[in-house]
Amino acid sequence: MIIENAMVLAAGLCTRLRPLTDLTPKPLVPVGGRPMLDYVLDLLVECGVKRLAINVHHHAEQMEAYLASRGDLDILISDERHRLLNNGGGLVEGLKLLPPGPVLVMNADLFWVNEPAGEASNLTRLVNAFDPAATDMLMLCAPMDRTIGHNGTRDFHMDDGGRLTRYREGDAHPVVYAGAFAVDTAFFADAPEGAFNLNLCFDKAIARNRLYGIGLHGDWITVGSPDGLADAEAFLKASSPTGGA
Repeated sequence: MIIENAMVLAAGLCTRLRPLTDLTPKPLVPVGGRPMLDYVLDLLVECGVKRLAINVHHHAEQMEAYLASRGDLDILISDERHRLLNNGGGLVEGLKLLPPGPVLVMNADLFWVNEPAGEASNLTRLVNAFDPAATDMLMLCAPMDRTIGHNGTRDFHMDDGGRLTRYREGDAHPVVYAGAFAVDTAFFADAPEGAFNLNLCFDKAIARNRLYGIGLHGDWITVGSPDGLADAEAFLKASSPTGGA
């Protein structure tokens, strides 16, 4: 399968990363000397995405200026300056800018590094494995021991066939949603109007036994607080071949 369209979720108030986000939108906060969003867009370009919808809210003008500088993607802005739609409503609204069919969805502030050399990338593996006839969503999932900056919450249990259910205490294979999934836009045909949380869609897919995951290769980084940013910076510095970010 080829997926050339993507939606990046980048709107929000960014309160947890204050004071860094008082003057800068969270996706543009530097990590390892680059805006977080750079990592996300580079991953999408590398796997063949051509067209991108992205929602904006906090310091939206800075986001638009940054996105205008990216000449490697056809970027469409879903403007939430005056009305935040949460991640579910924001996704559904943004998808209206894209043609129907398979799409990659990514968060703007979660990314990964240290993918094994010589292997297909995580997103390429996700695209190749996605079968909308058998799966509502195929989610990239990080094992707990490959997360940096995470608060320890376990999102899902992954069985031996890749099927995901909500994590319950004692489950043997806990994983964290790594901020990327493949889905067909038809899945959202009956989505609520207005603001809603994307967890409603995850639970819908679980109820249908059609939420699946594949394991992330490499190290997953999330920056949810100034302490998390410090952890990410320290990890990137330590893992750099030169010992620097």
